[in-house]
Amino acid sequence: MSPALTGIIIGAAVLLLLLMAAVKIVPEYERGVIFRLGRIIGAKGPGLFVIIPVVDRMVRVSLRTITMDIPPQDVITKDNVTVRVNAVTYFNVVDPNRSVVAIEDHIKGTSQIAQTTLRSILGQVDLDELLINRDEINQRLQRIIDDVTNPWGVKVTLVEVKDVELPEAMRRAMARQAEAERDRRAKVIHAKGEFEAAQTLADAAERLEGHPAAMHLRILSTMAEVSNERNSTLIFPLPMEVLRLVDMLRPPEAAQRGPRTG
Repeated sequence: MSPALTGIIIGAAVLLLLLMAAVKIVPEYERGVIFRLGRIIGAKGPGLFVIIPVVDRMVRVSLRTITMDIPPQDVITKDNVTVRVNAVTYFNVVDPNRSVVAIEDHIKGTSQIAQTTLRSILGQVDLDELLINRDEINQRLQRIIDDVTNPWGVKVTLVEVKDVELPEAMRRAMARQAEAERDRRAKVIHAKGEFEAAQTLADAAERLEGHPAAMHLRILSTMAEVSNERNSTLIFPLPMEVLRLVDMLRPPEAAQRGPRTG
């Protein structure tokens, strides 16, 4: 092979390599942050664009939402209860330039600030608040973490506390407390029922007292219901006035033996 042909082949290979280094393609969910001689000139993409080989350097940055688990943290709540809490956070890059220039690794940085913020915020709330007001705590975590990551060009969209592990002794105490609360509610409901029943009976007695005929009808109705039962003894209540009238109508010799008692 002649030296001229060899030179042409080498030149073509170098030109091909330079062309491959100059032409860049980034997908829709990425941006290419370009540094020219160490100075940032901005982000390019998506699609096809050309950079200057050797002079320019490109750093790829993903704009997709990242789902990151926050490792379990041992937290002491405000009321001195030790719990183990884990969470998950969702974030994405909104400014590719700042995510490269302002912090060395925005994913690691977001992870670390999420862990420390989780311990700090949960240490300021009681156990009952942690178990009941989970949504409010999640929003508070999201705002604080997002304020820290905003200078990095990172937007934290959601933080969720996934699981709260309680000590065994605390779980047993909460179970006893829940059982006692259920018993208390049952007793209160029973007492309210007794009170309402007594109130209703008092109202009924007051009404019957004002209408003697209704009272007699009620007695007759009750007697009819009792007589339908087998092996039942039927007692007829009689007013005291009737008994006095019977005593007055008895013969004198019977009256000398003393009045009848009912």
